[in-house]
Amino acid sequence: MSERPRADLEELVDLVAVLRDRCPWDARQTPRSLVTYLIEETGEVVDAVEVGTDEDLVEELGDLLLQVVLHARIAEQQGRFDIRDVAGGIVTKLRRRHPQFFPDGITLSPTPVGPPPDELDRSWEARKAVEKGRHSSLDGIAESLSALARAVKVIARVRKHRVAVDLPTEALTAEQVGDQILALAARAQAHGIDADQATREAVRRLEERVRGVEHPAGDRAENSAQDLAEDLRRLG
Repeated sequence: MSERPRADLEELVDLVAVLRDRCPWDARQTPRSLVTYLIEETGEVVDAVEVGTDEDLVEELGDLLLQVVLHARIAEQQGRFDIRDVAGGIVTKLRRRHPQFFPDGITLSPTPVGPPPDELDRSWEARKAVEKGRHSSLDGIAESLSALARAVKVIARVRKHRVAVDLPTEALTAEQVGDQILALAARAQAHGIDADQATREAVRRLEERVRGVEHPAGDRAENSAQDLAEDLRRLG
């Protein structure tokens, strides 16, 4: 295997700045026009992780990094923010969300002591909710997720936030899950049903019921809780 070329991140930032000035294609890009490429590059990173080689992963991570730097450069040209703001934001967030290592949010503690992992996870979620001004366990789930990915995320949030429902405990392998989803998609297609759209609508109904349980309004909340329990029994 040939030696990989190496460069500092600063060199990439400078190169992108040059291309934004001199390359017609780079110069005409906007954050919105880059969304398609951002999604595509993210998918290719996933492929490289799951079935690719280290060389594939290095290449695809580089393509994804380019998207980050390019978005930041466009924003810098518009006077909004730059790549240092992006890096500074994530550094600050990581320190704030790991108080066991950075008690004051800045300085690394020489003897970090933290609560048990379960408690850490709950406190991390609580801090994130405060930061984002969230009022529901479902707030902050990206609208751009696929229907199935959103379904998984919603159900995971419901479980993590301990909505009081009984869920099936039948063991399944990853292969069985894949086969059942594929079979269901085939049955839906045979009957002219868009499986993706049907899943998205089912998830939307589930979300409405979760929010009804979280923010009760008399009998409607009780009915929502019962409907939610029934939905999750079927989904689990």
